[in-house]
Amino acid sequence: MADKTLSAAAPGSNPAQALAGAFKDALQPRPAAPARVVQPIVTGPVSAATVSPAAVPAPSTPNAVLPVPFSEISALHTLVSNELATQTASRPGLSEADRRQLGQEIVTRVVSAWATDYAATQRPLNRADEVAVQAAVFSELFEAGRLQPLLDDPRVENIFIRGHDVVRVDYYDRPSELCPPVADSNEGVIALVNKLARQAGHSEKALTGGSTMLNLALPGGARLAATAFVTHQPEVVIRRHRVQYQTLDDLVGWGTIDTTLAAFLRALVRARKNILVVGSQGVGKTSLLRAMAREIPANERVGTLETDYELWLHQDDGGPEVVAFEARESNGERGPDGKPAGAVTLSDIFPQALRMSLRRVIVGEVRSKEVIPMLHAMNEGEGGSLGTLHARTARKAIERLVTLCLEAGTGMTPDLAYRLAAGVDFIVYVRLVDESELGGKRYRFVSDVLEVTGLGEGGRPSTAGVFGPREAHGRREPRAVPLLPPQCLDDLVRAGFDRSLLRQEWGAWSEPLRTVTQL
Repeated sequence: MADKTLSAAAPGSNPAQALAGAFKDALQPRPAAPARVVQPIVTGPVSAATVSPAAVPAPSTPNAVLPVPFSEISALHTLVSNELATQTASRPGLSEADRRQLGQEIVTRVVSAWATDYAATQRPLNRADEVAVQAAVFSELFEAGRLQPLLDDPRVENIFIRGHDVVRVDYYDRPSELCPPVADSNEGVIALVNKLARQAGHSEKALTGGSTMLNLALPGGARLAATAFVTHQPEVVIRRHRVQYQTLDDLVGWGTIDTTLAAFLRALVRARKNILVVGSQGVGKTSLLRAMAREIPANERVGTLETDYELWLHQDDGGPEVVAFEARESNGERGPDGKPAGAVTLSDIFPQALRMSLRRVIVGEVRSKEVIPMLHAMNEGEGGSLGTLHARTARKAIERLVTLCLEAGTGMTPDLAYRLAAGVDFIVYVRLVDESELGGKRYRFVSDVLEVTGLGEGGRPSTAGVFGPREAHGRREPRAVPLLPPQCLDDLVRAGFDRSLLRQEWGAWSEPLRTVTQL
């Protein structure tokens, strides 16, 4: 275990951060069984330079554990919590920072006294062991307890908690792994979820028998969805956005797009084209949308509509002027009309948003009735609206929009729904290829860009693939490369796009994508 003692902390450093670091080292996930490693297949001519060790994940490091049973941590947490409650009751108006500092002092004192007794009755603890215990108690008190190291790990993408005894973690650079439990009982999992809701400032939200589902955004941008009482055991999913303020250039560095497509998407935004980013769950739609939205000029007034804040454009000092709307869940009760009391949906928010003199509207994720006002805004406004949508392929996005329109229950007809869907100018499809279980990596990339060219046969929107996969001359490229110039190319050139980029057969990809299996 790394020696992250308080005494070793740099002068002026935050003791709470030192404790958090020690706790993170003390609770690392245990490695799963070694993945089956398969020699990569290169989708083009094979050479020594095209087979890279980066395609195979690095081995996991051995797991470190807490030096004492967690029952000791729980008992210490109770002692510290009770003393902290007593002291804060006599000090009204104590700030959160001062409360954490007071808690830190109590933790240090209580654990020090406990360590002396523990050494006399069980076994002696060294300084590193004692600091690890302090960190664990502090985290139980002010953070997410045993869950905190996973929330802090920049490699983690998804955390799945199934009851109290199964915790599985998806990493971006290696296979999924089972991790130690984060609670000792199903009731403990529910208590942890409710604690996270309070810490995130959602004291009105709680997972109870009367409110069996809970969704919230955690500090740092992660999104939590939890269900209990209507499932066999508590089920919790936490989806993390590893980076919140990425740009299109960052996505180029990650291999999601190349410089040619980055220039094209930048021009689409600046030319005020209506764009839908589509794909399945967890492929990176929000990340791409966020990067594209950062191309909006700083002098524009933009509205974002989200069920939970994930775009964070309103916190970007260098971005446009943003009016950020967030939906609100009900309080678990129903009003006289039978509708959830206190709920505010995106479709409720949309009319107000359109009165706020917004030049663009960005919908974090189109799921329900908000599809109709969004499409009206795309058809009637200045253009430049953005959104994400779940769809299995780029070409199924239009059908998905129409289905949502028909499900809205507003008397919508299929013909009118298709006419509204034609207000979308471009569809950008993001694909995920997960080969981590085969010894490879997770690849996220844009594979298709479709232009909606108007109403075609039968009154349905017609589309043309302007970027997409290509196979020629013995090479296959699954990532998006230029196929056809768009009808609106002149608009994009006026927005700064270099039309000669579309003459690059393979875009700016210098070599084929290295994968384990043929894509």
